[in-house]
Amino acid sequence: MSEEIFKKVVSHAKEYGFVFPSSEIYDGLGAVYDYGQNGVELKNNLRQYWWKAMVQMHENIVGIDAAIFMHPKTWKASGHIDGFSDPMIDNKDSKKRYRADQLLEDKITKYEKEGKTNKADELQAALDKVTLDNDLAGFKSLIEQYEIACPISGTRNWTDVRQFNLMFSTEMGAMAEDADKIYLRPETAQGIFVNFLNVQKTGRMKIPFGIAQTGKAFRNEIIARQFIMRMREFEQMEMQFFVRPGTQKQWYEYWKETRIKWHKKLGLGDNNYRFHNHVKMAHYADDAVDIEFNYPFGFKELEGIHSRTDFDLKNHQELSGKKMQYFDAELDENGKAYGNYIPYVVETSVGLDRLFLSVLCASYKEEEVGEGDKIDTRVVLSLPAILAPYKVAIFPLTKKDGLPEVARKIIDELKFDYNCFYEEKDAIGKRYRRQDALGTPFCITVDHESLENQTVTIRYRDTMVQERIPIAKIREILASEVNWSKLLA
Repeated sequence: MSEEIFKKVVSHAKEYGFVFPSSEIYDGLGAVYDYGQNGVELKNNLRQYWWKAMVQMHENIVGIDAAIFMHPKTWKASGHIDGFSDPMIDNKDSKKRYRADQLLEDKITKYEKEGKTNKADELQAALDKVTLDNDLAGFKSLIEQYEIACPISGTRNWTDVRQFNLMFSTEMGAMAEDADKIYLRPETAQGIFVNFLNVQKTGRMKIPFGIAQTGKAFRNEIIARQFIMRMREFEQMEMQFFVRPGTQKQWYEYWKETRIKWHKKLGLGDNNYRFHNHVKMAHYADDAVDIEFNYPFGFKELEGIHSRTDFDLKNHQELSGKKMQYFDAELDENGKAYGNYIPYVVETSVGLDRLFLSVLCASYKEEEVGEGDKIDTRVVLSLPAILAPYKVAIFPLTKKDGLPEVARKIIDELKFDYNCFYEEKDAIGKRYRRQDALGTPFCITVDHESLENQTVTIRYRDTMVQERIPIAKIREILASEVNWSKLLA
């Protein structure tokens, strides 16, 4: 998949109501996007796929929805106030700011595309070392050694590398002089940790158990680019799984395999996924891995699985003065009681926007259809049927002779269970093409024969096969093809 295809995906997303630049009438706001009428449906379906797989299919995982605003001590305990930063470098000529590690990663991707695997491996090893050592001078040295120029000015006139905190701050309070400095949350996980005891006690949860949530997070990214890949306002889907100390490695491996299987069930191509083990661990982790997806611009992080130890709960206990311990009444194999302890945590965290982008990129296809002099190109989104914004489109062949009334009656019977699209404008072929571009898996055409024998033509998106079926059979076909069991089983 080339970057040329990526440009087409971005254009397609806007043209067909999936994603718009935010505040576009005012020339937009950098790295902020709005989901359009079709994008919000796809996004909701992806969120629902995650929620069903994580919460509905697990008896020992429950969900919450924590507030975006949290007490500022939360971020002191989590380590974000002191250590949530990226290495930043400026180009003196263009005045543009970049993440130093991202510039080097882009160089690695370029080497890989050029087939220079030795150079890519060499630079990756050097980048891993300076990242592990948090060596700011080392980042600058590598940028100079590999002659990395500013993408805007084309020059290599760089400043020194320095750390840049990514949290957005604001104030809460009626009076300016009494206002407290608070932060927009940079992650959703802390809302789970501070509610650990609330959920455990009210839900009578027993270790091991998980708490899941989805929601917005905010980071003042130095480099926010590649469409919705890296934004300043984004949505996370996270689950924190609480386990007995000493069992975290077992559960870490379990969730690694479980999560990559979940992604592969989307049918986007198994080869488009890979694991990338962290060399430098986050301050809270003793092990970490990313599930990366092969976007048109290369493999990038899609989901992180982290063994967070007891870092978060222990720090919240120390700073708040409230015990964050769990009483485990069960016995080990030697008959010894576990007693009170602070649980360890294994985290799974996937970016919903990045997931959306992976599905959009992998589903976008351009196909030649027709024969001889009548060859045409159609654009189709080969989305899993259950994820498509619209499950079925209903077309009356003409706007008269009672055909719209029959089509409307079909929609009235289906709309309680399926998102339906109605259209009566243009030739049937053009209507089919529009639905292909939206990813609608089924189109149903009502014609004059429908009035005589109560049959319609159903057309399948992926094969473009058309067949005549009784109106009474529509629901049976949809029930068979559009259901969650195809992804969740």
